[in-house]
Amino acid sequence: MTHLARPLYAVAVFAVVALSACSAPASGSAPSASGPSTTAASSTAPTASASVASGPFGGYASAAEACDAISTQATGASLLPLSAAQGKTAELEQKKAELAETAQRVPEALKADFARLNEVALAGLSDQSVYSNGKFEAAMAPVTSWLSANCH
Repeated sequence: MTHLARPLYAVAVFAVVALSACSAPASGSAPSASGPSTTAASSTAPTASASVASGPFGGYASAAEACDAISTQATGASLLPLSAAQGKTAELEQKKAELAETAQRVPEALKADFARLNEVALAGLSDQSVYSNGKFEAAMAPVTSWLSANCH
């Protein structure tokens, strides 16, 4: 159990850091406690209609929507192993699909970096060493930087 507990603890700490770095856009539009759950619910509704990044905010209508979705999904990527460890297969598949959809919808400037984050997060489901060896942190860094630069 300690073999699994260490990476999950690191993931949880990283998620807290990621959320705190990205809390500014959510606080302007909604309370932070309800922001991520609302965003996650709304981001699954337009799956087929807005899957291509075409405008300045990618496949999102506004900067605030893009920031909220990208922040939520990036943080959610760090929690994928937790869903897997809990045996929540349906929830895990939904989270993987939402992450893949976000990778398609992000603004062009973030596309390659978010695709890399998606790839590393999925690799972490079978090899949790990506969290302890810094690969996940390295994949998350450009996404966090983009959020810091574009989501005030």
